[in-house]
Amino acid sequence: MEEQTTTMMKKKEGTEVIRIERESVIPIIKPRLIMTLANLIEQSGDRAEFLKLCKRVEYTIRAWYLLQFEDLMQLYSLFDPVHGAQKLEQQHLSPEEIDVLEQNFLTYLFQVMDKSNFKIATDDEIEVAHSGQYLLNLPISVDESKLDNKLLKKYFQEHPHDNLPDFADKYIIFRRGTGMDRTTDYFFMEKVDMIISRIWGWILRITRLDRLKRSSKKHKKDPKKVEEIPEDSEQADYIERIRIENMKLSLRNLASKITIQEPTFDRIIVVYRGASKGNKPERGIYVKHFKNIPMADMEIVLPEKKNPSLTPMDWVSFLVSAVVGLVAVVGSLESPKDDFWVMFAILSAVIGYCAKIYLTFQANMTAYQSLITKSMYDKQLDSGKGTLLHLCDDVVQQEVKEVIISFYILMEMGKATLEDLDLRCEELIQEEFGESCNFDVDDAVIKLEKLGIVSRDTIGRFYCVSLKRANEIIGTTTEELVLKAKLGSGN
Repeated sequence: MEEQTTTMMKKKEGTEVIRIERESVIPIIKPRLIMTLANLIEQSGDRAEFLKLCKRVEYTIRAWYLLQFEDLMQLYSLFDPVHGAQKLEQQHLSPEEIDVLEQNFLTYLFQVMDKSNFKIATDDEIEVAHSGQYLLNLPISVDESKLDNKLLKKYFQEHPHDNLPDFADKYIIFRRGTGMDRTTDYFFMEKVDMIISRIWGWILRITRLDRLKRSSKKHKKDPKKVEEIPEDSEQADYIERIRIENMKLSLRNLASKITIQEPTFDRIIVVYRGASKGNKPERGIYVKHFKNIPMADMEIVLPEKKNPSLTPMDWVSFLVSAVVGLVAVVGSLESPKDDFWVMFAILSAVIGYCAKIYLTFQANMTAYQSLITKSMYDKQLDSGKGTLLHLCDDVVQQEVKEVIISFYILMEMGKATLEDLDLRCEELIQEEFGESCNFDVDDAVIKLEKLGIVSRDTIGRFYCVSLKRANEIIGTTTEELVLKAKLGSGN
């Protein structure tokens, strides 16, 4: 399974493009997938056998994971931030035993995350996300003193991962899937900021102060300055990021509504633990699930956020403006009348600029509070046990869809190499459903062989048994017996 990477590139001047490699998650709901494939089968008898096979595959795969899911939920009940402490007290466990249990829980959780195609957000992806602004225009940071830094650190020492972010000892951000968010508005304050920023940049260029700025940053990685986008990349999609900072200056753009656009993470799950207070260690583990989070506004999912305040740049602007204003006032006291009005104009402009900084901050604070409130109500899907139940079901759904698609392709092709099977599965998803994904053919083949309905010939090609034989090999499931008994008792 290839891991998704997210990279920003410059396609042309004024346009930012996010490069996103296709994920292994199959973005089609299972009922639609099954019925579409069944309708492609000509013989009605084969169609009935295929539908029966799909049910038996799901029942069997769900049974495979049942014990693991039960262990996961049982362990989480001990670390639920609401009721977990009471259950831990009832168990009379030593601190060492609790440490073992919480590491076991994290092991199960990370396994389920991987099976559900969630990936840990890397530093590069976080940097790309933070390199732009969307609706959130305030610098947001985490109060790390309120977060535990031992739980995850111990887990990653025992289970090393590549490309872990710098904050991995305090909290972990899992992400899966991408989408697009668009907002249309006048954005008056943001346009004013953009104009002032461009004027300030022009002043820096004229005074050549920008050279000092560039030289101080020449060793830092700039996520925007990447090679040109390759023309023939087959496993990646490119999404344009439309920002106010890049728009052309025109009266029409400044006076009318504009639409900005930002790629989103379709699903984000954040895992962390609060810092211990006093002598009693904190054992609760938070698992929060969000949807459709704009990459540039990813800060809204961070735990224990600090209240935003004026940035150092804002304070510098205040001080510089105050000095300029003071000079204007002193100069006007000793100048002729004509110069006095010039100084008065300068002083008015300085006061207006200071007011603009303050009013912009207040407007951004209001927008920030609204965005946080909206994220809690609209974008937070669930937390704790609800998130884990959702993940468990998601694992089963993905596994079932992989098996069904792979078996159907082998049924149509007869025999296929691993590469051919991978290609045909991706083509089927594109042709029949208009969706794209990086099909996880290795995992699919492992499950098919485990079910006993696919084998390999002497040169390594894969082939499947007939539909009827596949149903005989899997056999009647417990769920079918229960349904049959239920129907019998109903009669």
